Order: sequence, then C-alpha cells, then structure tokens
Amino acid sequence: MTATETAPTKERWRAQWAELFSEVVTTGLCTGCAGCVVACPHDVLGYDDTNGVYRPYHLEEELGPGDCGHGQRGCTSCTRACPRFRNWETEVDGYLFGRERLPEEAEGVSRDIFLARASDPEVLERGQDGGLVSAILLWCLEHDKIDAALVSTLEGDGRSWKPVPAVARTREEVLAAAGSRYTYSANTLAYTQAAAAGSERLALVGMSCQASVPAVMRARKAGKAGRRLALSIGLLCSKTFDDAIFEELFEAKYGLVHKDMVKMNIKGVFQIWMRDGSYHEIPLKECHGWTREGCKACPDFAAEHADISTGGIGAFNDWTLTLVRTDLGREIIDGMVAGGVIETRPGDDDPGAIALLRKLATVSRRRWPETAAPAPRLGVPPPKVKAQG
Repeated sequence: MTATETAPTKERWRAQWAELFSEVVTTGLCTGCAGCVVACPHDVLGYDDTNGVYRPYHLEEELGPGDCGHGQRGCTSCTRACPRFRNWETEVDGYLFGRERLPEEAEGVSRDIFLARASDPEVLERGQDGGLVSAILLWCLEHDKIDAALVSTLEGDGRSWKPVPAVARTREEVLAAAGSRYTYSANTLAYTQAAAAGSERLALVGMSCQASVPAVMRARKAGKAGRRLALSIGLLCSKTFDDAIFEELFEAKYGLVHKDMVKMNIKGVFQIWMRDGSYHEIPLKECHGWTREGCKACPDFAAEHADISTGGIGAFNDWTLTLVRTDLGREIIDGMVAGGVIETRPGDDDPGAIALLRKLATVSRRRWPETAAPAPRLGVPPPKVKAQG
C-alpha cells in the first residue's frame, strides 16, 4: 500500500429487527433458533413455541411487529446473532476456519471425521448412538472447561416427549437430558437461566441451526452472550417434527401413546420403543406432513459451525459419527481419548456413514432458496431428473 492509498473502510453494521423481521422471520429462512432473543440487550423479543410456530416476535407495540425503537436508535444485536441473516455462512467460515467452505465440502469444514462412543457403561446405555455428547459434557464439567450446559429435557414428569430448554450442571442432569426427541427445543433459551445463576462458560448442545449461534455471535460481536457460549456441540439434523405428530399420527394411526414411549430414533424409519417392551417402526414418508416449518429451508444438515458435530448415522448403532472442526474441539477430544473416556475408530470403518453424511448435507443445501445469500448452495448439483415412465 502506497502513502496515498488508504485501507478500505468496513461498512457500519446498521441492520436491526426491522431487517431481521422482513428478511428472515417472515420469509421462511427463520429456523427458530432463538439466537436473536438471547442476544437482545433490551429484552424486547419474545419466543412463540405454540402450535408449531417456533418464531421470535417483538414485544413492544409502539412500532408494530416489524420494527423496533431500540433498533432505530442503533441497536443491532438481533441481526448480529442470527445464523440465517445475509452472508452468515461465509462470515462464520472466515472467523472459525480462516477460509470459506470449498464446493466439495458439503458437510462443512472439518479437521477429522471418525467414530466414537463413551467408555462409561451408564453413559453409553443412557445416551443416544454411543453417548458421545453426554460424555463430552461430563468431561468438560469435570475438567473445568465449562460451568454448565444448555440442553433439553422432557416437559413435566418426563412422559410428554415435549422437549424444553434446560441447564445441566451435574452428572445426573446431563444424563437426564440424554437421548433424541425429534421435535424442537430452542436450547439457547436456557441461556438466561444459566447466566442468572452466575455461569460464565456455557456449552450449547443443539441442532445444526442452533450450533451456529455461538460462532455467529462472536464473529459479528453480538455481545456478552457470544462470549459466554464457550463450546458448541452440534447434532446432525435433516429436520424436526411438530409436536402434533404424536397425537395425529403415532397415536391416531398406530395407537402409540406418547407418555408410554421410552426411546426413539431415526434409522431410515422412525423407530419407537414403548414402556411395555414393544418396538415399532413408522415409515418416514408418513411423517413428512409434520415437518416443522423452520426446517424446510434450512441448508445445514451437518452442524457446520459447531466445535464438534455428532450424529448417529451409519451401520453401527452404538457409535457416533463425529466431526472435529475447531482447535477447541480437537483439544477436548484428545483429552477424552487420553483419559480413556471415549473409544474411537476411523471413519473409514464405516464408509457408508460418511457417504450418507455428504448425501444428506447436499440434500439440505439444495433446499436453501436461490433468492437468499448464495454461499450455502456452493457446489450443490441440481437434483436428478426422474425418467418418465
């Protein structure tokens, strides 16, 4: 740069709730992750999780639902925290990895892909597909890496199968939160409870959309919440379902009452284990009608901005497919392996799982609208045209 040249000035971030409402909340891009609600320093954003809505909304009536007086006066926290606002993917890729995702990296940037499972028999038994997430949280709590974790538990007496955000600080609370639900819980909303109790280093366990929130907040300097969310554990996720699926499909057609279910999983079919010991499989095609609206345009199957991404896909039901993405994720996994807390095996032991990971990641990216920011569709081939019979 010569003496007469000047460095380009970075455009000031001005976007506020009005832009978030018009570009994300009302267009189908909003996943319901609640990052904007957590980041709002004025507590003027609420969250509607009734009747399958899962959307943020503005609490003040002065300017109507689509504008914010604080935003007009310069507050931009909500748009800074949103992992679907404008060029979110390239911004966070640059922040986390120092480069953008390559076209062939449909599953996002990662350093290692392998299989893992918990060594502790209780954690393995109570966890989902290897118990890795529970093992990570327990190790981090025991080694003073985090103060608490934002997770989900089941509402009420634990028999409703409606997940709700919760804070886990002990082994008992971590294990109580283990397992998959397949309906939605904005685990980020447990942040307020954890922060009020004085927890400064939080792990967030969440589906792909939520797993991007900590990195988005830090990359865009969204405030204190981003600094407290110290670890992101992402769950591979192609979709979640509305709560109504329990009564309207599982109970109405198959007689499976949600309070009597003890475990569920998805392995090509919707698997349900009942309290009486019976096991049932529901074709996934029958479940599509209850797909949550916030999932229909989500391009991120693989939790691409988590520190560690995990999922139970592949041939081995008791092993977790694991992607290490950041230095922090590598440090944690290395410490757990050294301490004998987890067992690992190469990803190449299950090539089908890696192939499925990339296939599902591509399918998810294909549904991102062409009218939105182009980066999520980078390298995504068009769908194959079915031959006319």
